[in-house]
Amino acid sequence: MQLNFIPFSLHLFATATETADSSLVVAGVLLSLVIIYFASKIGGELSNRVGLPPVLGELVGGVFVGVSCLHLLVFPEGGADASTSVIISFLETTAGLTPEGANAVFTSQSEVISVLAELGVIILLFEIGLESNLKDLMAVGLQAVVVAIIGVVVPFTAGTVGLMTVFGVPAVPAIFAGAALTATSIGITSKVLSELGALNTKEGQIILGAAVIDDVLGIIVLAVVASLAKDGAVDVGNVVYLIISASSFLLGAIALGNIFNKSFVTIVERLKTRGELVIPAFIFAFVMAYFASVIHLEAILGAFAAGLVLEETDKRKELQRQIIPIADMLVPIFFVTVGAQTDLGVLNPAIPSNREGLIMATFLIAVAIIGKVITGFSVFGQPQINRLAIGVGMIPRGEVGLVFLGIGSSTGVLSKPLEAAIIMMVILTTFIAPPLLRVVLPQAEEENFAKDKLVLETSQNASLAMESLNTAVPPSHEKLENNPDNRES
Repeated sequence: MQLNFIPFSLHLFATATETADSSLVVAGVLLSLVIIYFASKIGGELSNRVGLPPVLGELVGGVFVGVSCLHLLVFPEGGADASTSVIISFLETTAGLTPEGANAVFTSQSEVISVLAELGVIILLFEIGLESNLKDLMAVGLQAVVVAIIGVVVPFTAGTVGLMTVFGVPAVPAIFAGAALTATSIGITSKVLSELGALNTKEGQIILGAAVIDDVLGIIVLAVVASLAKDGAVDVGNVVYLIISASSFLLGAIALGNIFNKSFVTIVERLKTRGELVIPAFIFAFVMAYFASVIHLEAILGAFAAGLVLEETDKRKELQRQIIPIADMLVPIFFVTVGAQTDLGVLNPAIPSNREGLIMATFLIAVAIIGKVITGFSVFGQPQINRLAIGVGMIPRGEVGLVFLGIGSSTGVLSKPLEAAIIMMVILTTFIAPPLLRVVLPQAEEENFAKDKLVLETSQNASLAMESLNTAVPPSHEKLENNPDNRES
């Protein structure tokens, strides 16, 4: 997906299609945003209340309001037209939209929502970069690097080759699906590890370190496969170029970061008006995204690199705090849109033509789970470590997998059965990982309970020892008072 920046203005609405009424396009966009925010909030809250990541609720909410269910939010890319959109029908009833102008308004409204969704994913990757500490990446050691590399290579290779040979899927969509299998959600895994008290265990450190490295590798893989989708063919020379350029771009941005960090802080401290921190940060992120696009990479890689650079500044925590409300406004648009564009009807087994999608979903789910579980067994030199727990901790795809799906979907290279199969894989792996981690890491809670009990007993014993010592040996001033010689002197 080429993430181009399109001016958000009435001029856009008026010129996107010559016959579109700009005021009705604005009305359609506003109604779409109302639906998106309702779906994201209700879905996120319900998901959170049952102990699952809110992003899953946003996705499921998008499915409910989209083409799979209510048709409140539909897009022409999925084959829909104005007659299938509830929003357009509502505008025809309440706002005087004519049937002749319905298609133009529908197209323009969909384009604006798509642009906002693209901005949302740019902000999301910028935010992920801000949360990824370079020093932590380098400190996790060789173990995490090995786990991360195997966790990317194995599912990517197995998924891509399996789809091409078994299901006859063309190369580009198969590569996209294989790329979606490489992701690991840091947010989901870290939450479960924290609940189990296993964040500071060897297993927890390797899982988190590998998940962070997975993000970096995943961004490079995503940039490569998304760029391939633009050409519609797999060119080995182009792949090598993209890998080198992506790696060089990321490493170059990091190397220049030390120089830019001080300049950024100096500039920010001189500014006194509103947005003195967040506006320069977005300028930097968007410029980096632009340069990434210029060298035929994805804009999201530039945004991610910008986040990594600014993570090293003293303003990181304040910047993260200021970006949260902006991300809260734009990122849900991306996830709800992904859900809305997914037609789960293709997974209905009652329709013979849909059975291929179900079989592909089963295959992808198996590869997604097995491809990550075996990574734990690549850990060496740690005889007492829980290798199964490491592999299970790498399973959830979560929001990172949805980023892959959304970008693959927007390029139009994914068929409906394959797209639905990927989203089912993302949902199932995200749902299954937390309970599995609780099963394979039961000793973590027991060990933490034992440690707490030992600390408490040690503290109690120390208190009793001090009391005994105070009883047996009186304080020095009491000895002075009780000694006649000392009193006389």
